[in-house]
Amino acid sequence: MQLERAKQTSESIELGILLALVGGFMDAYSYIGRDHVFSNAQTGNILLTAVHLSQGDFPVAARYLLPVLAFAAGIMLSDFIHARFVSRLHWRQAALLFEVVVMAVVAFIPAAYNVGANCLLSLACGTQVETFRKIHGKGMATTMCIGNLRNALHNVDDYIINHDRGFLYNGGLYFGAIGCFMVGAVLGNWCIDVLGLHAILVCTPLLAAAFLIMFIDREH
Repeated sequence: MQLERAKQTSESIELGILLALVGGFMDAYSYIGRDHVFSNAQTGNILLTAVHLSQGDFPVAARYLLPVLAFAAGIMLSDFIHARFVSRLHWRQAALLFEVVVMAVVAFIPAAYNVGANCLLSLACGTQVETFRKIHGKGMATTMCIGNLRNALHNVDDYIINHDRGFLYNGGLYFGAIGCFMVGAVLGNWCIDVLGLHAILVCTPLLAAAFLIMFIDREH
């Protein structure tokens, strides 16, 4: 098979690594530091919403439901930025700057307002997952792992059947994204121990690096 290459920086491996690190970090931060709510893994939030609704515990159910709604709003916000943003900057860079601002705000929100902090993080996650959807032409998520795992194993199966090394390469991309997500989660756990709720600020230089990488004109 013919391998697809990154024709623009938003699909580059370098950017994917940074974003997957941030994705894992945010989920670890919200889960460990902010009342065991996921900022990325909305399937978990939806499940916990349903469980607490079935128990009649509506305030706790809302704690998990609101980030899901914020995540959905983040997806819509990304589409709005894409359609309406006019500047010398690329619209995806504008989305990254928005994430940086969100991280800076969340870092200084007290624990008493964890619901608001988690909603802001999920808003940023929704924006990221919609803004960056491909690596080397392959549909790939930097904020969740289930789809990447399915695609990785699908490519491994295709290699076993067809003996085409291109499938191994593609599978490696998906496994690599999962690995970077895990490294980000480990980093998030360590940073929370040291920095507490301010730990999310560690994501800002990673996103800043992603922002700068996007100035590279890959087509030339």
